[in-house]
Amino acid sequence: MRAVEPLRVALLSYRSKPHCGGQGVYVRHLSRELTALGHRVEVFSGQPYPELDPGVILRPVASLDLYRDDDPFRTPPLAEWRDAIDAIEVATMWTAGFPEPLTFSLRVARELRRRRNDFDVVHDNQGLGYGLLRVRALGLPVAATVHHPISVDRRIALRETSGFRRLGQRRWYGFVRMQARVARRLGPIITVSHSSAGDISRDFGVPADRLRVVPLGVDTGVFRPSRVPREPGRIVAIASADSPVKGVNTLLRAVAKLATERDVHLTVVGRPRAGGPTERLADELALGDRLRFVNGIDDAQLAAVLASAEIAVVPSLYEGFSLPAVEAMACATPLVVSRAGALPEVVGADEPGHRDDPAARLVTPGDPEELAAHLASLLDNPGLRRRMGDAGWRRVQERFTWRAVAVATGRCYEEVRAARVRSHQGRTSC
Repeated sequence: MRAVEPLRVALLSYRSKPHCGGQGVYVRHLSRELTALGHRVEVFSGQPYPELDPGVILRPVASLDLYRDDDPFRTPPLAEWRDAIDAIEVATMWTAGFPEPLTFSLRVARELRRRRNDFDVVHDNQGLGYGLLRVRALGLPVAATVHHPISVDRRIALRETSGFRRLGQRRWYGFVRMQARVARRLGPIITVSHSSAGDISRDFGVPADRLRVVPLGVDTGVFRPSRVPREPGRIVAIASADSPVKGVNTLLRAVAKLATERDVHLTVVGRPRAGGPTERLADELALGDRLRFVNGIDDAQLAAVLASAEIAVVPSLYEGFSLPAVEAMACATPLVVSRAGALPEVVGADEPGHRDDPAARLVTPGDPEELAAHLASLLDNPGLRRRMGDAGWRRVQERFTWRAVAVATGRCYEEVRAARVRSHQGRTSC
């Protein structure tokens, strides 16, 4: 395999929460493996900042942090405002929009203007703000990762709301139009599954030949089977608890049905909003101490939770990839996942031999009765759970390592640099 020459990489991430949401996980592990391959990586991130490994440089690009966990949708005092970009951020939040992809991109474009000679390539992670076009105008090659188009989240959110809340959702997801416009002017676009590539091509209008599929990886030194016995009846899910697209409401209803006939308990790695829809539904279903939410844990603790469960569930209505599914497979925990988005692709359900050696059971998204039936069936069959867990573990070892992700991403960097050189030569020859 031909090595890619060492590059100076600016890796951009408008927010990088360390242990949930995917973006912070991606930034940490990709930057570590790119550095191990000999590249020099500087991560430019807004709050919340990522956890990074030794050798990777963090360059904070501070926002006004309007969505911090302990004070969401806060209005900062004027003394905190610094410039016009801050004014745009606050005004967008006041009018029910989500400003971070745009305002981060404008701030980082300003930073890179001062440092245009320090980098060989700029890699944006899911932001796709207009500032990226300014970065490209500086002469810097720009690649972008789109885990999945947020237009899908927008459709699901609109489908599940009505009245004034529907108007609010339209405004909140207003940044999606910007992302589509920017994506059409960049290339290559890196994405994490063939399913997501099809969605990006359809929703954002990016030609299929400009999309590159690079699956995500998992840290198999942390996410691995445990020698500690699994806890009987434990089911686990990793999800943004109040996000409709994650299907937590379906899972709660399924567990409530199971709880009428057997001893089960559910751990959700995620934090529901106090008084929000997930918390209200849990109260309505009287789940009580059968339900536990866990938040703010590190990778080792998350791996321990996954490895302690008899079954892991990904009940999402859509996933562009699903790192939690891969993490569960790495822990040899059998899966039940929705037949939605990239999930069948990730667990190998669309490949020959899956019926004989499954890593997961597939269920109809949004159907709590079917989900409950599959959970009950697996809870009653320890031999099948063991075989499914072994199949998932083997699949991870064969396909989902962060070193492979970094090598493939480096090839994309080389491609975007070569395209930028050709473009420059074409202009100078005219």
